Amino acid sequence: MSGPLDGNYRFDTFVVGSSNRLAVSAARAVAEAPGSTYNPLFVYGGSGLGKTHLVAAIAHQARAGKPDLRVEFTSGEDVAEHLQRVIASGQGQLFIEHYQQVELLILDDVQFLTGQRETQSELLRLFNIMQGSGRQLVLTSDRQPSEIPDVDQRLLSRLIGGLVVDVGAPDYEMRLAILRNVAGTRGVEFADGVLNEVARLAFGNVRELKGALNKLSAFQQLEGTPVAPPDVRAVLGERASMPTPSSHPPRIEAIIPDGTDYEGFLADVLQEVETRVEPWRVALGEAISRWKSHGYSVAVLERAMQLPKAPDVDGLLATFTSAIEHLRNLEAQASSLDPALRGHAAFRDVASIPLAQQLVERAMASTLPLPAPSPVFTRERIDVSSANQLAVKAIDSVIENPGTRYNPLFICGPAGSGKSHLAHALGNAMRPRAAVACLSASAFVDELIAAMQEGGMERWRLRFRAADLFILDDVEVLAGKERTQEELFHLFNHLYERGAQIALTSTYAPRELPELADRLRSRFEGGLVVALQSRERHRVEQLVERAPGELDRFFEDREKTMWNWPDLGGRVIEEYR
Repeated sequence: MSGPLDGNYRFDTFVVGSSNRLAVSAARAVAEAPGSTYNPLFVYGGSGLGKTHLVAAIAHQARAGKPDLRVEFTSGEDVAEHLQRVIASGQGQLFIEHYQQVELLILDDVQFLTGQRETQSELLRLFNIMQGSGRQLVLTSDRQPSEIPDVDQRLLSRLIGGLVVDVGAPDYEMRLAILRNVAGTRGVEFADGVLNEVARLAFGNVRELKGALNKLSAFQQLEGTPVAPPDVRAVLGERASMPTPSSHPPRIEAIIPDGTDYEGFLADVLQEVETRVEPWRVALGEAISRWKSHGYSVAVLERAMQLPKAPDVDGLLATFTSAIEHLRNLEAQASSLDPALRGHAAFRDVASIPLAQQLVERAMASTLPLPAPSPVFTRERIDVSSANQLAVKAIDSVIENPGTRYNPLFICGPAGSGKSHLAHALGNAMRPRAAVACLSASAFVDELIAAMQEGGMERWRLRFRAADLFILDDVEVLAGKERTQEELFHLFNHLYERGAQIALTSTYAPRELPELADRLRSRFEGGLVVALQSRERHRVEQLVERAPGELDRFFEDREKTMWNWPDLGGRVIEEYR
């Protein structure tokens, strides 16, 4: 490496969210097999959004897998200065000679190469040499390649010839995960709700978000008292009134398949087979024989052998080999969690990488129990009345035929109406024969943010997708939490399509829920919505029902007087006419 990298810039300290997930997936793929996929990788985004952290993580991960890997991490500005120095010394050839030894070259902030024709020309030569020998290039910029002014078109074509991805501004859940991560790393403690309040502010980038945390920490130290949630906006001052950005850069510049980091391996192989036309059947035949002897499916390579003209054999075999290595890693992970998965057919076929990834994730998810309903609330302890009898009949029907008649079941009612009791009773009734997940919406949000902090989003998703009954209490808590609503939307669809039962509770009916995505609202209303009365109102109605039909006229007569009768120790009414 050209200089020491920040040891904190690693994948396990990088918070993944919807605004950077694709970039992280691509970066992990490059780090696992430099030079074999997504070459070059071009990451762009605004200042302070984590580009440098992400590409530095590639360097750390790549060196962890191959300690002798020659890595160069530098900036576009430093490259230009380096070239100027060697030219001034009359040794221009040293520039190319220096970088020719590098196996992974990371250029940060290449937008500074604008207008520097000589530097661009040398970089073009360097890129051709590195790509021709299968060495990896990673670049970052504050804008996408086509928007960098005054760039040689030949160099531009190289920049966009691999994969171009962006990192965007963090959403609420991602901001909260970052704040918790940073506070935990620094050992700074805040009162409950403070970080949530900071995360609600529309910071444009991660750097500003950390700056706000620094300001709150300094305020606590100077004042000697903890900051309370209502004080956050006052302490942060102008930062608290920043407007939410009105537009976002496009998420994807180059389209790759959705899903796991390595699903692209198969697509790469197939694309090579279909489009490249350089023959080399002998090498393919040797590879087929070798991998067959190790027990791997070679159908992709065999299809290549049947083409009139073969693909780029070097690129095809490098990609295929990387895919096999990934399958081996997946099998090792899976068998460490569940020995019965060792030797599964999915770990022997590159076409089954998505399935192999799912097997690993399911094995990981199975190690985490689902949140259970409270054992205190049972069906037998429900006091059935006119206020809840419809809801009780509904849960009895769901217990008898889950996932068929009332799905989802949405129970709404004011605080104290017993909706949580009903929801937990449903879960306890079904738990002996089904996988039940029962939790509050606030716990759902907290677990999502924790998964983002720990880089365990897939495990988090699979954990809940395994449920046969999913109960979410107090869904009004999700108001305004776009990322959580997005995750719930996909979870809802997955569970519904699988025939799993969904039950939800809220103080509001679906149509009255504030700041809720319409696509969720329509799904909540698509089953059965049951409203509960408050217990106080029910008691009043019961008293009214028991009131006598007609009052005694004696007590309405105004010609009465009150007499004290000391010997009786109290007051009685004495009538006189």
